[in-house]
Amino acid sequence: MKVEIRGVEKLSFRERQVVALKEMGYTNDQVARRLNLSTGTVATLFNRARAKGYEVVIVIPGDHLGIFGTDEEEA
Repeated sequence: MKVEIRGVEKLSFRERQVVALKEMGYTNDQVARRLNLSTGTVATLFNRARAKGYEVVIVIPGDHLGIFGTDEEEA
């Protein structure tokens, strides 16, 4: 699996850190502890990043989803 954040160039370094962790499913409390920030700061950074606009794209190869069979199965 590959995760791509489009529009990341619009974000500050801290916003990038928060976005990456939040999009990976971490809570505000977990992000705050990891980055040594308050939960309020995490929320503010995340909201600012969302306002600047970014898009998360997840690319999952079909073979990881089990939707493509092997060559022997298709023959």
